[in-house]
Amino acid sequence: METQTYAKLLEEHGVKPTANRIIIARTLAAKAGPMSMKDLENAIVSMDKSSIFRVLTVFREHNMVHVIEGGDGGAKYELCLSHNDEVDDDEHVHFYCEKCHRTFCLYDQPLPEATLPEGYLLTSANYFLRGLCPECRK
Repeated sequence: METQTYAKLLEEHGVKPTANRIIIARTLAAKAGPMSMKDLENAIVSMDKSSIFRVLTVFREHNMVHVIEGGDGGAKYELCLSHNDEVDDDEHVHFYCEKCHRTFCLYDQPLPEATLPEGYLLTSANYFLRGLCPECRK
C-alpha cells in the first residue's frame, strides 16, 4: 500500500495520520503475521520504544490493531484492515506453533459466533489455536 492509503485507513478510524503512525501501520501491514513490541523495535530502528508504544496505544483505542495475547506469553499486534472504527470485519483465527514459536493468521477461518447471556456486551474476541505448523510437522 502507498502512504496515502495508510493515511486514509488512519483517518477512517479517526486517527490523525502522523509520520510515526504511518510508519507503524506500514510495518505491521508488511509482516506476514502479528508482531511483538520487540519485533517492531527491531524493524523500526529510527523510532524509540516509547514512541512505538504510544502509537500502538492510539491504534488500540481506535480499533486499528488486533491484539493477540497468547502463545509465548506476550502481546502481538496486527494491523486491522477493517475500514470502520466501530465494526471489525477483519477478525480471524490465529495459530501459534509450539515448536517454531511463530503466530500465523488464518484469514480464511472466521471467528466462531459466540452467544452471550442477556446483559453482556461483546467488544472483541480472540480465537487462538496452538499446535504445530506444517513446516514443523515434517
